Amino acid sequence: MPHTQKEVRVRIAPSPTGDPHIGTAYIALFNYVFTKKNKGKFIIRIEDTDQKRYRSDSEAMILDALKWVGIQWDEGPDIGGPYAPYKQSERKEIYREYAEALIQKGHAYRCFCTTQRLDVLRKTQQAQKLPPGYDRLCRDLPKEDVDKKIAENIPYVIRMKMPTVGKTTFKDTLRGNIEFENDGIDDQVLLKTDGFPTYHLAVVVDDHLMKITHVIRGEEWISSTPKHIMLYEMFGWEKPDFCHLPLLRNADKSKISKRKNPTSINYYRRKGILPETLRNFLALMGWNFGDNVEKFSTQDMIEGFTWDRMTLGGPVFDLKKLSWLNGQYLKIESNDKWLTCLKDIVFNDEYLLKIIPLIKERVEKFEDFIDNTAFFFQGDLNYANAPLVPKGRTAAEIAGYLNDLVLKLDICENWNHTEIHNIFNEYLAEKGLKPKDVFMPMRVAVTGSKETPPLFECIEVLGKDIVQRRVRLAIDFLKTMKEQ
Repeated sequence: MPHTQKEVRVRIAPSPTGDPHIGTAYIALFNYVFTKKNKGKFIIRIEDTDQKRYRSDSEAMILDALKWVGIQWDEGPDIGGPYAPYKQSERKEIYREYAEALIQKGHAYRCFCTTQRLDVLRKTQQAQKLPPGYDRLCRDLPKEDVDKKIAENIPYVIRMKMPTVGKTTFKDTLRGNIEFENDGIDDQVLLKTDGFPTYHLAVVVDDHLMKITHVIRGEEWISSTPKHIMLYEMFGWEKPDFCHLPLLRNADKSKISKRKNPTSINYYRRKGILPETLRNFLALMGWNFGDNVEKFSTQDMIEGFTWDRMTLGGPVFDLKKLSWLNGQYLKIESNDKWLTCLKDIVFNDEYLLKIIPLIKERVEKFEDFIDNTAFFFQGDLNYANAPLVPKGRTAAEIAGYLNDLVLKLDICENWNHTEIHNIFNEYLAEKGLKPKDVFMPMRVAVTGSKETPPLFECIEVLGKDIVQRRVRLAIDFLKTMKEQ
């Protein structure tokens, strides 16, 4: 059913589970441009119901990063709005009310299956090469059995009753009609045992209550859309228009990931990419301005925006192209703007004050500062002549150690030298290794040199994004050594 509401309302709904992702900025940009083109409202909603992965600092980082990119919203958790609150954790009772309403309508049911039973079911399905999914054991439990289990305080989730016959069809703005066979769609959990909703219930309820007219999101959500369509129909609500944007891709066409490309917005901010460059570059990810024009402002994009200029080929996130485009912007910037950016981004007081204590004992003249700290200000390092492999070890072994450690560092929430040192010591004990097997290769990977200020303090100051990028490049280099 087409939307009859005049005002266009769109949203993005990032999850505060880590650093602000470049994909969030990409989706936000197209939502922002679309709503500005149509004189509508752009909303940010924080989807923080995944309590296991929730990070308390992530929400603030996401909002700060999007503001730096230059995307402003009309309603959100920081500025409020007519449909507050804009954080799902503060809307918990709303979701329970709607989940219970679905049970009353006969469109949902309480499922008392334990985690252990579901694990056995999943393993059995894998062994028999059957499609994964819930077997609907609790779907038709008699009411007296349900009441008895509730009285015994047996934990339960609420699942939707997905039709087992027919098809669910929806029209995608970019892809036309898409249909799914209902018998292949699971009875999705809507409300978990902890009382928090799953994404599927929360997103539909919130989009309806916040009067969202157009859902513009990444194509990874296409397979979830029939569940959402069915929920709209179960509630008897008008559906929004759906538009699924092509995913950002690595050079090998795989989905962009931190293992192959830096994915944190803060990495590009720290690298010295201008926000207007990043907006321009993200606009080029699947959208064509026309006449082979590659450099354009966001206002130019708003004025010329139409969906028929979008391509679905899977845009490649090319760092060389991003650097080239940034160079085009830098060429026309004034000397005063250069000076301001250098002070703010490269030589800001906060960063320098972290570095100075690490090198005070190593220098005798201020002119020695650059020689001792160059790696703090460089981009990617060159490992051609770097001593990455200590005596008695192979390139393959060191690549493996570094890969293990970069994965452990990725989940380090308290990024400080003490915590980082503990991670390394635990790894040494786990693998039965000596410090020289790991510390020196890591030092060379992150600094390019064997002689630097204390390793773990350097890692702390450089920051997670830079360290991960450099270590992964060092691993790539070690793999080429292994193949020689």
